[in-house]
Amino acid sequence: MIRKSLFTLTLGATLAFFMVPVNVSAQAMESVEPFKVGTFAINDIPTVGLVVRDDQLVIDLAAANRALEQMPEYSAVSMPEDMLGLIAQYEYGLKYRIYEVVNWLVEDNLLSSSRSYVHPVNSVDIMAPIQYPSKLMNAAVNFYTHACEGCNDDEFQARLQQRQENRGVPYLFLKPTRGAIIGDGDDIIMPFGRDRIEWEVEMAIVFGRTGKYISADRAYDHVFGYMVAMDISDRGGRPPGGYGSGSDWFVGKGHDTFAPHGPWIVPKEFYGDPMERLHQTLVIDGVTVQEARAGDMIHNIPELIEYASSLITVFPGDVMQSGTSGGTGAGRVERATGSGYLVDGETISASIEGIGTLNHTVRVENSIPDDLSGSQLPPVRSYRPDR
Repeated sequence: MIRKSLFTLTLGATLAFFMVPVNVSAQAMESVEPFKVGTFAINDIPTVGLVVRDDQLVIDLAAANRALEQMPEYSAVSMPEDMLGLIAQYEYGLKYRIYEVVNWLVEDNLLSSSRSYVHPVNSVDIMAPIQYPSKLMNAAVNFYTHACEGCNDDEFQARLQQRQENRGVPYLFLKPTRGAIIGDGDDIIMPFGRDRIEWEVEMAIVFGRTGKYISADRAYDHVFGYMVAMDISDRGGRPPGGYGSGSDWFVGKGHDTFAPHGPWIVPKEFYGDPMERLHQTLVIDGVTVQEARAGDMIHNIPELIEYASSLITVFPGDVMQSGTSGGTGAGRVERATGSGYLVDGETISASIEGIGTLNHTVRVENSIPDDLSGSQLPPVRSYRPDR
């Protein structure tokens, strides 16, 4: 039986891509206009697209590339069918063909004409950019202001000093991908009877290269780009009795729709250093409840990458969320509803400056099948009536 290592298979795939001839013009070593990448339903078909012109236009990448190839000076280059393929090939030559596409469209003034591969962003459905990452890693309690939600000033200063003097190592957890990940505009569903659901806005780091034991100094070499994310959380916990009680990460983080991603990805060359630029906010029904910058992080992004990759191999398309700041329902943020938790019908807008905004409506699951045995997760009020 022949056994091949994971890295041998990865190297083989990389070399196979290099064997495809890609003629890149000198001017295509840079893009004349920054772009973002996303997945869009165009004519009901999931399509990889480029977002340009201040997020106003979406370019069907494969269709635009086919039009470019009609000119004899451009060689044929196959476009990947999905975002995972684009990410895996991006640093191995594909990005220069994408630069060629963008440069041609801009320099020949093709973005302002009625080309079949150019669409107004409001004419397409925005999907979650990656369908679906193999891993979704999350940093827990990684902002100083989140480490002491609801504290008074003296308590916060004491906790801040304690954490600054003893940061320890990051605390990471895994979240489901398919089912949990949703795109811009999709509803966030509060599961039946679970009425302690709250919000967390976070930056999502998308990996672009395979790696293990990635040092903090080399961390950004393995990053493809960045997107907006939310870590929707169920604070209802487990009911008493049985094995374990109280906190349960599967219950707290694993429900369907609890991982909004998007609205698209900004490749790292167009964003800069997130530890200098990050500014994230979250608004519920017009009220800003969270706002933070990277300086509030306990462990910076390179440190998170080093720690995660010391445990597991990261692959192109894997995602890591960098944690959230203070201002969650755990801090009993009061809003017009009078609740510290999400309420049916509320709208949530999560934004990161330079990337974009995710918009979602909260909906309640009002019923469950009547033939269940009783082994399902019960409503919170059945064991926490003192809400």
